[in-house]
Amino acid sequence: MKNYFAGLLKYIFNLEGKIAFYPTLFSLFGLAISFATYHAESLGISSYLFENIPQLVINSTDTALNILTTFIAGLISIMVFSFSMVMVLLNQASSNFSPRVLPGLISNKRHQKILGIYNATLLYCIFTLVQIEPNQEKYQLPGFSVLLAIGFMTICLAAFIYFIHSISQEIQVNNIILNIYSKAKNRIEKLIISEEKHSDSFVSTDQWNSYKTELTGYMQDVVLDLLLDFAKTNNCKFEVIAIKGNFVFKDEILFKSDTKLTEEQLKRVHSFFRFSNSQRIEENYVLAFKQITEIAVKSMSPAINDPGTALICIDYLTQLFSVRLNKKDQIVLCDKNDSLVKVNSVDFKALLYSVITPIRTYSKHDTIVVLKLFKLLEVLYKDAKSNYKTSIKEEAETLYNDAKKSIENTTDLDKIETAYLQF
Repeated sequence: MKNYFAGLLKYIFNLEGKIAFYPTLFSLFGLAISFATYHAESLGISSYLFENIPQLVINSTDTALNILTTFIAGLISIMVFSFSMVMVLLNQASSNFSPRVLPGLISNKRHQKILGIYNATLLYCIFTLVQIEPNQEKYQLPGFSVLLAIGFMTICLAAFIYFIHSISQEIQVNNIILNIYSKAKNRIEKLIISEEKHSDSFVSTDQWNSYKTELTGYMQDVVLDLLLDFAKTNNCKFEVIAIKGNFVFKDEILFKSDTKLTEEQLKRVHSFFRFSNSQRIEENYVLAFKQITEIAVKSMSPAINDPGTALICIDYLTQLFSVRLNKKDQIVLCDKNDSLVKVNSVDFKALLYSVITPIRTYSKHDTIVVLKLFKLLEVLYKDAKSNYKTSIKEEAETLYNDAKKSIENTTDLDKIETAYLQF
């Protein structure tokens, strides 16, 4: 049962990132309100308002029909414009920055909710319009429903103004990078907090039983609490070989166990692993490093030629790496000081190489970008642990050698050599 609920919560969390989630939810809410007001009309709420507060009630059939038809036509136009703006945003982000940033933009809850408000109001107006008959008496008109439609339309206009403001801010590269950085920083900090109660020591697993994956895709998550409970209950130990966020091929080693598992036990352990065809920064912070790196590399392409964006990306990468320095390369889950589960992650050296190499390759001819990369390495070297310093020094030396081969201007070379010697 615990495993079932964990899987259900994970499914709902993934569903929330879809662009149609909130519009669908709000649309159902709009339908529910339309049926609720229809029931209220049958109880005589409009006739009551007509008798006591007549200035708030539409008492003309033609006026009510005109208002609702105008609202419906206007909302359809607003929705078409809003969806067009979203598509323009996604297309521009994909062409100018990176296709990998699209899931983050699509999962923007503010835009989803605004589109949901439009759709809910549209459905409400349509179902309210159906209630009106051309020959109805004044006291039979759904005046309360029309009054609510006016209120909902006012909310839609306010939401539309906010949408224009938000979409204009969302397309700016500074905000895109900041959004990616904030999500990754929060994720890394949560992992660091969770690691404080974990051990560093674990026995050798060379002779353990290896078990392969049955699926192909990105390993999105491992339900560690359930895996730890299973290890305690069955008196066994595990090492998760596959790295979270990486693509795992079928028949690739997924995990190891110190005991041979039965078919039923193996099936249950496999259920603790979640696979997906997509990735989210909220679950895999490494994706943020990839996205910011891709934005930096693309900004240095001849078609875009925007070194300023590359410098901004390097600044945020510096901050992210500074946070990553405090995270362990692997975690070990314990029970009563007995290490039971070891989980591997992307180590710092591999992460640093995967970020610096593409930027260095495409920007080694640009003195300003090279100096910025030296600044990144210098900041990291000051705060790094002793086992990380060697990797940082190797990257600095490689960067210096590539820059010397690509830059011929003596003044620029002097600045680069000065930066390297200071490092």
